[in-house]
Amino acid sequence: MSKKKDVPQSEEALQPETAPAENEQAEEKTAAGETAELRTQLEEAVKQREEYLNLAQRVQADFENFRRRNSGVRAEAYEDGARAFIKTVLPVMDNLERALAAESSDEALKEGVTLVYRQLSDVLEKRGVTVIDRTGEKFDPVLENAVMQGTADEGEPGTVCAVLQKGYRMGDFVLRHAMVKVVAE
Repeated sequence: MSKKKDVPQSEEALQPETAPAENEQAEEKTAAGETAELRTQLEEAVKQREEYLNLAQRVQADFENFRRRNSGVRAEAYEDGARAFIKTVLPVMDNLERALAAESSDEALKEGVTLVYRQLSDVLEKRGVTVIDRTGEKFDPVLENAVMQGTADEGEPGTVCAVLQKGYRMGDFVLRHAMVKVVAE
């Protein structure tokens, strides 16, 4: 018979065999916690991405609206400038017409003035400028200024019987009202 000697066993050896299972459960709990935390961070990142995407889309839409408005304002300013310039040229047209109506023995001069008048008329016509000449039509205060009163033998009451100074318009915009003589009503 032999006697067994008392050999101290290590603490690990004294623990029951359930220790590896507990370690696996602890690792699973840690992994589940990390997964939940990562899932929360991912959800927050997705929300933030959506906010940034919405912000970027709003900024882009605002910029497109600004560009559209700015384009319209720029075109309108260009037209305003063109109308202002054409208004300054209208007295030149009047003077050319007076020069053509004046008696002159110099045919070369008269032909030169006629060519300049036609050229200026063509330029204004290409720009959309039309003459307001409504002789015989009902007086319209939007297009004409009545400066004289005609008699009943000059036409029907309330109509334009003579144009004293031509009026001009560019599209729907009146550049200069025509000065007219209207038959009294």
